[in-house]
Amino acid sequence: MQAGITVSAAELPEVLLHVAVVRPVFLWGAPGIGKSSLVRAFAESLGLECVTLLGTQLAPEDLIGVPQIVDGRSRFAPPVAIARDQPYCLFLDELNASSAEVQKAFYSLILDRRIGEYELPEGSVVIGAGNRATDNALARPMASALVNRLVHIHLRASASDWLQWAGTAGIHAWVLEYLRNRPDHLWTAPPKTEEPFSTPRSWHMLSDALHSYGDDISDETLRVLAFGTLSAAHASAFRAYVKTVRHAFGLDAVLKGETGWPAAPEDRDLLYFLAETFRARLIKELAADKASASPAARQLAHRGKALLVELAEISLEVAQLVIASDDDGRPVLPTWFLVEVSRDLPRLVAARA
Repeated sequence: MQAGITVSAAELPEVLLHVAVVRPVFLWGAPGIGKSSLVRAFAESLGLECVTLLGTQLAPEDLIGVPQIVDGRSRFAPPVAIARDQPYCLFLDELNASSAEVQKAFYSLILDRRIGEYELPEGSVVIGAGNRATDNALARPMASALVNRLVHIHLRASASDWLQWAGTAGIHAWVLEYLRNRPDHLWTAPPKTEEPFSTPRSWHMLSDALHSYGDDISDETLRVLAFGTLSAAHASAFRAYVKTVRHAFGLDAVLKGETGWPAAPEDRDLLYFLAETFRARLIKELAADKASASPAARQLAHRGKALLVELAEISLEVAQLVIASDDDGRPVLPTWFLVEVSRDLPRLVAARA
């Protein structure tokens, strides 16, 4: 299921507070963006225990219970995980990954808040969550009867929300600062092949591993950890960033003329990282209209053209990446800056054409 209307992690609690308390909710989102942790935090904010049932690990009898004879008649005894006296948050994780039989078993629990003779205590909350089929995750079609029993909320990954949380959650300083500079690397779409990919969860895992090793971690071990948790391009860029931290070799030093672009073959990953950071800085700080550009932006543009010349002397390919269009062929840098580059650096633009 896809939707053009999404909410961020910061917006979700208010939505749940008004919706989940009156109707069951299904939370859609890509793997690793924090659906489960957000539901648990919401339950905690209400003072409710969060009871999680994993749809992929359930059979229908795990919900309906087993029959027992009472006064010569049979009745189903609901499982202890569900049958509670106090209100709680029932979190049906991976609901749409469960079998059709298990999904059917959820019908009455979701709509009528009842399993057999057991009824959820007043004040209980029912929330489901799952991935989308387009995420290359395990997801089965949901029957229309089940779809129609839920309010569907689509969660999106938000770098600003995650960074605000990470600043107080003990996330490793290297991870935190890297994503402040490259928030676009927080999440990437799941690949169609079996390989690591970047998500808030995978960055958190990398942070935990870095804390475990300590800051004296070797570059080779860092390589193993980064490529074992992140998308390959992000892992390479993160390693290059750590080099800048360890050797005080940052973009600001290049912009100020305190050092030049790294030219050694073994520093090619660092060169790519600095060039990508340089491109991001230009995109962020150069105004769309030159007339409205601040003196600082004009100075950056002037310095930027000189740095592009120096970069092209080391690697024309890397220099071209700085001024490249997006995947759809649209320019991402202001037109006026690209015009000046084409006038002052015709070799760079000609090679790019």
